Amino acid sequence: MPTPETPIRSYEAVLQAIEADLKDGRIKVGDRLPGERALALMHGISRASVRDAIRILDVMGVVRTAVGSGPSAGAVVIANPSAGLGSTLRLHMATSHFPVADIVQTRIMIESWAAREAAGADHDAGKLAHLHELLAAMDSNVLGREAFHSLDAEFHVLLSSLAGNAVVTAMMESLRFAVQGYVSDSIDSDDMWEGIVPVLRTQHGEIMAAVLAHDGDGAATALSNHIVWFHSQTRQLP
Repeated sequence: MPTPETPIRSYEAVLQAIEADLKDGRIKVGDRLPGERALALMHGISRASVRDAIRILDVMGVVRTAVGSGPSAGAVVIANPSAGLGSTLRLHMATSHFPVADIVQTRIMIESWAAREAAGADHDAGKLAHLHELLAAMDSNVLGREAFHSLDAEFHVLLSSLAGNAVVTAMMESLRFAVQGYVSDSIDSDDMWEGIVPVLRTQHGEIMAAVLAHDGDGAATALSNHIVWFHSQTRQLP
């Protein structure tokens, strides 16, 4: 027997309308959405439902909201896809819906492909300079463990961006804090960390050297080996 369709929530009408307007070009990045009252009248819903829709869009990285009456006030359309993806990934990892092993496999697939593509691409001088700065910072013997993890995650995101694929870059940005979190949580002690960090530094250097040498296969292999090795050396999380 057919089941009745789930009734649409009031705020979903706003989300669907804004999605359609973005697809058709009626709304563009930088545009300000109509005010709450106008959207409520337009869709025949309450202002509370409109606020729910705007909050969701804000969390998803589709709009930026600000109070006041100036040109930046209200809900302005932006493009920050990693914001929503990152929040979702972190929350689902916290519920163990996304096992760390699956995150590791996903990293290998995305990052090894990105490393191969980056090695074959024309290199952005500014990004290369920043990558070298990150490597130099991670080589410091006085750098704390958490600071290293933060720089490490930034290195992987920036390296992947050299592939020139906007979707991959957004996915890596969204994975950044999830990766940083599981890497930090998987280290049991300072003694364990002292044994691991010299190898990580060497591996980072090998990945960078392969990319600079335009050795796609070498870069992909070095990147994959780096992720697999770290996961094999640390406390295995769910």
